[in-house]
Amino acid sequence: MKWSKYVKPYWKYFLLGPLCMIVEVLGEVLMPLWYSRILNIGVENHDVGFIVLTCALMVLTALLMMGGGVGGAWFGSKAAVNFAADLRRDVYEKIQHFSFANIDKYSTGSLVTRLTNDVTQLMNFVNMLLRMFLRTPGMLIGALIAAFTLNAQLARVLAVTIPAIAIVEFLIIRVGFPRFSAMQEKMDHLNSTIQESLTNIRVVKSFVREKREDEKFGRANGELKDAAMRALGVVIFMMPMMMLMMNLTSVAVTWFGGNHVIAGDMPIGDFNAFLTYITQILMSLLMMSMLFMNSSRALASSKRIKEVMEEVPDIDDTNAKNKDARVTRGDVTFEHVTFRYYKNSENGVLNDINLTIHGGETVGIIGSTGCGKTTLVSMIPRLYDADQGRILVDGIDVKDYSLYHLREGVGMVLQKNVLFSGSIADNLRWGDENASEADMTDAAKSAQADGFIRNFQLGYETQLEQGGVNVSGGQRQRLCIARALLKHPKILILDDSTSAVDTATEASIRAAFRNELSDSTKIIIAQRITSVMEADKIIVMDDGAITGIGTHDELIKTNKAYQEIYHSQMDGKEAA
Repeated sequence: MKWSKYVKPYWKYFLLGPLCMIVEVLGEVLMPLWYSRILNIGVENHDVGFIVLTCALMVLTALLMMGGGVGGAWFGSKAAVNFAADLRRDVYEKIQHFSFANIDKYSTGSLVTRLTNDVTQLMNFVNMLLRMFLRTPGMLIGALIAAFTLNAQLARVLAVTIPAIAIVEFLIIRVGFPRFSAMQEKMDHLNSTIQESLTNIRVVKSFVREKREDEKFGRANGELKDAAMRALGVVIFMMPMMMLMMNLTSVAVTWFGGNHVIAGDMPIGDFNAFLTYITQILMSLLMMSMLFMNSSRALASSKRIKEVMEEVPDIDDTNAKNKDARVTRGDVTFEHVTFRYYKNSENGVLNDINLTIHGGETVGIIGSTGCGKTTLVSMIPRLYDADQGRILVDGIDVKDYSLYHLREGVGMVLQKNVLFSGSIADNLRWGDENASEADMTDAAKSAQADGFIRNFQLGYETQLEQGGVNVSGGQRQRLCIARALLKHPKILILDDSTSAVDTATEASIRAAFRNELSDSTKIIIAQRITSVMEADKIIVMDDGAITGIGTHDELIKTNKAYQEIYHSQMDGKEAA
């Protein structure tokens, strides 16, 4: 990861910010000299004109310092904010290219923390760095030169102070870095806890588990508090130590410098200027220690951001041989496909799957929970890649398609129906952002959603809350189906997507599929056997393997697992 990428577009701000601060530094070095001249020359000689002229120079210097300070702060902020915005954009885009396996590596809370808090820490550090990059060493060097020029013998006091401060700063950074890293990890955990609790608030309330969630949050919050106190304890220790050294140095300078003044070896104006320079030197060292302290936190955040940016997506189309190919027929073939979620696991989720689905067919998939049905269909649009074997769509290996063209040809309604905040129309246009009102209406009618949509006062402009929580489960499912239909996919996958609708509505949806998607491949995963009985082909799965393929009439005669499912669901109905 090259950080220079985020600096180059704004190099003017990165350059002008420190240069403006140099103006302020020059003023800080000159001001004590003007003041010493007033005391040594103006006051000593009762020269009012000299005092007025020097005061005018001091006012001009102060105005230039103000301009430099404001300019440095403005350009520094401009550079830091743009740096953070571009970095945040790239981290977000990187996450968008993650496969499911990549996303599984990080919790949602952790990714949110990296996109927000960690990027903010880097932004604050860049802003501080630009304001202090030249200002702090410039003030340190300028004040040192001026102090040694005024009285080299007295300036030797710094030979003890500066090494002592450097040792303290080194120890602070060494202790602080791991503590700030631990604090960010605890923040990840807290964000994950909050996100999980708020997303599932209805479940929490329905089971009356508010107290349990309060305790869970309290533990996560307490762990973050303790980690933060351990990290900030370093800062708490640093400030008093630095102030102690500054005060001891000031006392030493006052003692030895006072003796020089009494002996007549040093004018009072020079002594006042010397004290000011000593204060500037010590303040610059204090600012450097603060910069180093913030660098510890920024380093911890940069490491976490680099982890995301350097994560290699395990699914991409870099080596695709037919990037211009598109899904045209909807044929699907599995050849000896094996898949494991955990690569070191002995038992595969799918084991030696061989399957052929012809374009335009309606295929039902049925089997026990956890037998691999969802994983099987997820491999068609490459949400996962096979460990062994290959999947062909229209005779082309899915790895040879561009991901965009492959996924554009596949419409998928997932087991968990997800809607986004916004209007119903906005959600439907996820299927086709250019869809007309007539297109949306046709898709909604096919999904048996148009009726309830028009019952809302605002119709298709009805606002959905996050996740679509203000509509029922069956309504969410039908909206998700309508959204997928707007893609006009050559392969439509329904993963138990009609479980929340009544059987009559489900029958109407299946009829619409037969009439309006006759040339598209329909793959229907279902728990209800009535959902797949009319399919051209039914696939029976158990424990990651296919145990039967055929029509309903064929399987009811030959497949024991299918017979058990059928009789467990239908015998009671037939008796009734």
